[in-house]
Amino acid sequence: MKDRIETGIPELDTRLGGGLLPGTLTVVMGATGIGKTQLGLMFAHHGLRQENETGIFFDLTARGDSQNHSDYAQRMFDWKIQQQPSEQKIHAPSVWDRSDARKDSLHLFQHRGRRVTANDMNSDQWREWKYEQAKKLDQTIYFFYGNFAHGVRRCVIDGIEPTERAADSIQLEVFEYVYHQILHKEHDWVARDLFRADFRSNADTIDQHQYDHRKIACLLLYTSHEVMLDDLISRPIESGDLLSNANTIILMGKTREGNKMGRALHVAKHRGSVCDESIVPYTITDKGIVMDDA
Repeated sequence: MKDRIETGIPELDTRLGGGLLPGTLTVVMGATGIGKTQLGLMFAHHGLRQENETGIFFDLTARGDSQNHSDYAQRMFDWKIQQQPSEQKIHAPSVWDRSDARKDSLHLFQHRGRRVTANDMNSDQWREWKYEQAKKLDQTIYFFYGNFAHGVRRCVIDGIEPTERAADSIQLEVFEYVYHQILHKEHDWVARDLFRADFRSNADTIDQHQYDHRKIACLLLYTSHEVMLDDLISRPIESGDLLSNANTIILMGKTREGNKMGRALHVAKHRGSVCDESIVPYTITDKGIVMDDA
């Protein structure tokens, strides 16, 4: 059995047979405000204990401000998140400078109020998005490769809005690129995409900074229309759906018992080992998520 990637929540790790499988995708799904960001921060910060490097955040929020990872991290862990400027001009060889490349977070799209799905845009707006997306690819590659080359082994992707069709979402299109062209590619091929004509002149240094992409865990925080946990559990998973390709799916939603509302978590899918499928209540504290094991 592969070494497990611990989530930072011991009770959740127990239900996952020890944790998440490296090299796989985990989707955490739930409505806005349900606690996904807190779970993502606990997962990312736990990398400091397990791999000696905190995880990174790739924030795809486009309609407003970032997901407030910095504020949460400061309160929960006294962790001062370092941001990579979204408009930074990329000079590929600077990736070897840890102080330049080793950043905790990148908020890729800085525009506010931007629509992110094709059915919300006219053709000119869609072309504008595609143009901006193409310009941001070098920065995206630099961010991930620079962190992985310096020891990071876990990433959190946040800020994706719900959509009826994945093919209509600019955010999911960027995620698909990251997942297939960065997270699931050999380190030297990612380096080729970053260095291009300068690949051969940097080949020795690239070899010195090699990493195994099969040991990297990805946590995707996906906002749902559904608020109640029962609705999330009954949601169908269709072929080709983002959820159908995930190794692990964790659902977070509201519950109701009489006139009392609460929050609960359910592991809906976990390939690779037996898992506990119980519905487990949890609360959110200033230190993150606390699961009720009673």
